[in-house]
Amino acid sequence: MQPVVKRILFYGILLAVWQVAVTVLDVSVSLLPAPTDVFSSLYTGFLDLTLVYDLVASFKRLVIGLLIALVLGLILGVFLAKSKTADETLGSLIIALQSVPSIVWLPLAIMWFGLNEAAVTFIVVLGATLVMTINVRTGMKNVPPLFIKAAQTMDYKGLRLFWKVMFPASIPYIVTGTRLAWAFAWRALMAGELLSTGPGLGYKLKFASDFGDMSLVIAIMMMIMVIGVIVDLLFFQRIEKNVMKKWGLDT
Repeated sequence: MQPVVKRILFYGILLAVWQVAVTVLDVSVSLLPAPTDVFSSLYTGFLDLTLVYDLVASFKRLVIGLLIALVLGLILGVFLAKSKTADETLGSLIIALQSVPSIVWLPLAIMWFGLNEAAVTFIVVLGATLVMTINVRTGMKNVPPLFIKAAQTMDYKGLRLFWKVMFPASIPYIVTGTRLAWAFAWRALMAGELLSTGPGLGYKLKFASDFGDMSLVIAIMMMIMVIGVIVDLLFFQRIEKNVMKKWGLDT
């Protein structure tokens, strides 16, 4: 049986059990709505385009923040890999900051930037930059010494050595870092939008929660999960798999 068919059957059974359990146990909609109520909220949100506007706004913030994070992470990762002093000082700080959840930065972001786009972008950039930096640094550090020595015998040095040998050899790590940066940026975006002034999926989630619309809350949660899985499966996983095959790291 194909993996796709297995997933469809699994989620179909899960939804059926959910529907039956809510109906039989007569659970209040305010506590746990049935799948039919959730899909009804999704249908209404897409019909009146409110969820479409929120989705577009979220992706706009995500793209801006993720691009900034990838550039910063690449620069910082190379810097840490090339400088032992920076790696032992700034590198330790980056690892420490990586353990701090993005939502913890919300109070500082609001104090520094206010309730605006800059605060949300800051959270996204911070969430994605650190993991990208660590992966780039690891990739540069793990370039086989044989590659470097072989290139040096052919008079490769400085920027030429970096661009022709070290950077290409680090691409599998960079691709993995990009994939993780997307995941961290997506989670950070949702956290940041919870206290934004909208529009956005995170803002809509908070709005629905404040008004006790649990059907819409779960509908948005499902959207966030589905989008995360779809983007990862259809885009980042394919790129990572192709790169791994090209570099002989996967069959």
